[in-house]
Amino acid sequence: MKVLEYRVLAEELLILNGEGPLWQTARPLLDAALRLEQSDDSLVWHGWRKSQVEAFLATLPAPCSLVLGIWDTFPATDTQPVQDKVVLGLVCKVEQGVIRSLGTFEALVSAGLKPIDELEIGMEDALDIMHYARRQFAPVAWALFSEKAAWDEWLFAAGDQDEIVDKGALLDRLVEQGRCVLMGSQAAMHERT
Repeated sequence: MKVLEYRVLAEELLILNGEGPLWQTARPLLDAALRLEQSDDSLVWHGWRKSQVEAFLATLPAPCSLVLGIWDTFPATDTQPVQDKVVLGLVCKVEQGVIRSLGTFEALVSAGLKPIDELEIGMEDALDIMHYARRQFAPVAWALFSEKAAWDEWLFAAGDQDEIVDKGALLDRLVEQGRCVLMGSQAAMHERT
């Protein structure tokens, strides 16, 4: 019987801006990916299985980047109005079906992106993020921009007894509901099919 070895992360993974504030929210995602990477394919993490992630990565052009921008709304205080702030901003460079490097949006600021606290939900800043991701990492295959509630719903959705979930179908529903936006070269191709 042949055993298939799945890889999601490169053996030598480059982390950019691993000390910044956005890294604190990205770190648990890397920890989960490492748990999946080091397990056999029977481990299911909130509806995710290693072979599912590996199959997705294998479909991507090489090299490319994946961009993730998550905003959360913070209530007004005595000194601040209601604010939407980036709580997770991550770029992954993918080559030959594995993630080779990870960086937060802070890595893009050094290339010219406006400061993280000034990023707003909207097309203009999303396009700027993708522009700098392309310059610093690789052309953007997929970019997901979302409110935190929709992100949590998608990321942590699990079937009965933690079985795998069709994350693509769930993401399509969230996009149709206007709770998140998918952009990038693969998103444009996906819309045509």
